[in-house]
Amino acid sequence: MTTWVFDGTVLPVDEEVRIAFGDGEEQLLPGRFGLPGLVDSHCHLTVGSDAQGPLLFGEDFARTRLDALAQAGVSAVRDVGGDRSVTLKLAIAPEDGRPVVQAAGRFLAPEGRYFPRMHEPVPPEELLAAVAAELDDNATWLKLVGDFPAVGPDGPIRGSAIEASYEVELVEAMVEAAHARGARVAAHTNSAVVGDLVRAGVDSIEHGTVITEEDLQALGARGGAWTPTLGASVLGRPGEPQDVVDRRRARSEYLASMLPLAIQYGVRVLAGSDVVGSVAGEVDLLVKHGLTADQALAAATTSAQDYLGLAGTGNLVTYEADPREHPEVLATPSAVVLRGLRIR
Repeated sequence: MTTWVFDGTVLPVDEEVRIAFGDGEEQLLPGRFGLPGLVDSHCHLTVGSDAQGPLLFGEDFARTRLDALAQAGVSAVRDVGGDRSVTLKLAIAPEDGRPVVQAAGRFLAPEGRYFPRMHEPVPPEELLAAVAAELDDNATWLKLVGDFPAVGPDGPIRGSAIEASYEVELVEAMVEAAHARGARVAAHTNSAVVGDLVRAGVDSIEHGTVITEEDLQALGARGGAWTPTLGASVLGRPGEPQDVVDRRRARSEYLASMLPLAIQYGVRVLAGSDVVGSVAGEVDLLVKHGLTADQALAAATTSAQDYLGLAGTGNLVTYEADPREHPEVLATPSAVVLRGLRIR
């Protein structure tokens, strides 16, 4: 049995420490800088795609995804929507060598307001019953698709208006039902509906590409969170039309004006990969959009751990260089320890 020892600087607190994992012969972990495990706060373990677009995959797909996240230094995942038969099962107990999972179960959206192969539609009159079913199966989060463009057989219809999925009074009732049973609500939104969702009391805003200063003030006042998923929102795809490129650029500039305000108003900014990025890439983008290096690292570590109730779980990921000065090293950790077990 080896006792792995880290002797270096732990970030983002910037503290010199000596940490030991195990009870055998001591061996020094590689790396001079450490983080207490990365947190992917917006992940979809069962979501993939094929030639027809996004769809849900099964348990093997999710476990392969968890293994890749572990090797990248991710110690915890908040899965915000997918195949509930898989994600809620994975959230019951952490598996050795894999990240802890918090899960929201299914996507809650009505007919024609989300990707057809990604959800079973929930009409308004059935929403509270669907919420109760999720909570009965021990979901700690609920995933509300708060708004979405009209969807046809092949997916979202380009140019269609983004509209609210449910009336705000129904969202308020949903939030009340979740809170009464100790769960929280994460809301997907990319329109001005975000203001209604914040006022309805949702706990975290996902994407939030048009969130306003007023929204941030209200969200921060009650300790709410925002996961901007910048990799999904501002990074382009090859071959995109110029109008899409222009919209992404304008979105990037707007989010860069809002993110520092979020910190100022006490909003918990969280780092999330969605299905296209990585936590390492998200930290880099957060810095490029107005956060300090320490704030961006906290969004991916201590702040997320505190918000999700994950602190003190014996995780460490190490790097040879200081990620505050060289953020690219986050993509290539020197060593990873999950719950006291070295896996890399």
